[in-house]
Amino acid sequence: MRLKAPVSLLIALAFAGAAAAQQPPPPSGPPLVACGVHGEIEVLCGTHNPEDLELTPDGKYLIATQFVNQGRTGTGGAGMALFDISKKTFSKMAVTDEPDKSWGDPACPGPIGDTLVSHGESLAKRKNGAWALYVVNHGGRQSIEMYELKRASPGWALVWHGCEVAAHDYNDVAILPDGGFVGTYPTGLSSGGNGGPFGGSVTGYVARWVPGKGESELPETRIRYPNGVVADAKGQYIYINEFSGRQVFKYDLQNGKVIGMVKVDFLPDNLTWTKQGLLLAAGVKGARGDCPEGSGRPCIQGFGVAEIDPAKMTARPIFDSATHDPLIGGVSSALQAGDSIYLGAFQGERIVKIPYPR
Repeated sequence: MRLKAPVSLLIALAFAGAAAAQQPPPPSGPPLVACGVHGEIEVLCGTHNPEDLELTPDGKYLIATQFVNQGRTGTGGAGMALFDISKKTFSKMAVTDEPDKSWGDPACPGPIGDTLVSHGESLAKRKNGAWALYVVNHGGRQSIEMYELKRASPGWALVWHGCEVAAHDYNDVAILPDGGFVGTYPTGLSSGGNGGPFGGSVTGYVARWVPGKGESELPETRIRYPNGVVADAKGQYIYINEFSGRQVFKYDLQNGKVIGMVKVDFLPDNLTWTKQGLLLAAGVKGARGDCPEGSGRPCIQGFGVAEIDPAKMTARPIFDSATHDPLIGGVSSALQAGDSIYLGAFQGERIVKIPYPR
């Protein structure tokens, strides 16, 4: 689906998962603060549209997807980035191909190679102890690409093992203990004429892929632009961001029903887990106009971060961009690393490090 609503090309690309055009220009508005340290906040530059973030098992690196297409034909992606937390440097992750039919769909066409256009991602340990990284891809094919994360010198590298070719454009993915996954289809039910993520109509659903059984729609997940998704360690519950509705759902995967919900004051994009077993949700304040109204600051530069208690389904705001100079545009993820939170975005050349308020 390609949005027909009168929103910028940037928003259409980022929210609809349409990665088949070159990187659009940034929105107008006040300039972002310079790369570097600004009090307790640090702006770290050198990447490309780091839409989703994961922390490596040793806690020393961030794995960033790079949601950008480097050509006009949808055949050239920027790959995956590795951020060294201590050195504050980015590098492109090395990838080797070792097809393995025990990973993904046996009908997978083969390695994706350099055509990868990465979007959402999920890191989890498999039953055999291997670390799996599943990545939403929009380059060359709509798919979930399945990698093994391995130690390398220096840092970490990826080994491609398999894939699952998608029925629609996935946005995010969460690995389940059986090696399968759940993934969000934000526009899987959209005809393109309902205003996309801002039209207020149901546009998509959450799908589950089970090894050996394939993909199916999860009941009670038809919502207004399903976006980020994570699963608990046991695979009993998943948590789903309803982007347009500014709310997060708790879903019982075993019984197939929604059992909780909490509101936030921004458009929730991605979800991540903290060391304490809480959730972090992050997203922009809006896509049109100024936030706050009349401020001259585009809503896409405004964002919020909330900490969610998954047991009580209550939310605690922990960061609001309104009290700071423009730091970053298009915030889409917040990830804890140590005593800090790192912010990723679906546009731009930066991530931002902020303190984690207790």
